[in-house]
Amino acid sequence: MLLRLLETIGEYFVFLAKVFSRPEKWRIFFSKLLFELDAMGVGSLLIIAIVSITMGSVITIQTALQIESSWVPAWTVGFTVRTSVVMELCPTIISLLLVGNLGSRITAEIGSMRVTEQIDALEVMGINPASYLVLPKIIASLIVNPVLIIISIFFALFGGYITVIIVGCVSSYDFIDGLTSFFRMYDVYYALTKTFVFAFVISSIASFYGYRIEGGALELGKASTKGIVVASFLILMLNLIITQIML
Repeated sequence: MLLRLLETIGEYFVFLAKVFSRPEKWRIFFSKLLFELDAMGVGSLLIIAIVSITMGSVITIQTALQIESSWVPAWTVGFTVRTSVVMELCPTIISLLLVGNLGSRITAEIGSMRVTEQIDALEVMGINPASYLVLPKIIASLIVNPVLIIISIFFALFGGYITVIIVGCVSSYDFIDGLTSFFRMYDVYYALTKTFVFAFVISSIASFYGYRIEGGALELGKASTKGIVVASFLILMLNLIITQIML
């Protein structure tokens, strides 16, 4: 078991060495990069907006229910919601959501090319398939994911604000006051740092498991499942490590 784990880790780093090599044709690389930016960004906006608004609404209601003492200022609800959303909920939960959304798509796309021997054809043509196929996806993920997290933070806070207006657990003025109180830009840097690391994990792990498929369609399903499980586990572990280092 340990030997197999070490072998997989070694294969992963060898794979990364192939990925981060100079592209043969920069024009083709940038065209593929633009395609991936559009596919990853636009394709994920709707689900992220829905999840973020719901998440912001739920955390607002739960926080308001827990803070019922007259000794606690009313703006505490907005402050707690903002801190939870910016520092933990959006960077981590949305990244886990993107594992299933983007990660499975990347694994299926590269895995199907391996199964249909298109990757072998690229190798015969003298093209580095790892760099040609995977590098645009990783770069696009590193650009798109932080943007998606910023958008999700906005939607989560907007969802909390709408909930406050509808439910009336606190006044909208107190909620906005809490959102703007004791704001630290370092919290945003912390969230984006985590997101950047998570984006690399999602794209590289998904590509790795798709690239190393051996077999047919059945193996493609197994690889997609393994990629999602491994990437999710690494995100949770790295979340703990980054939090310990930065906070």
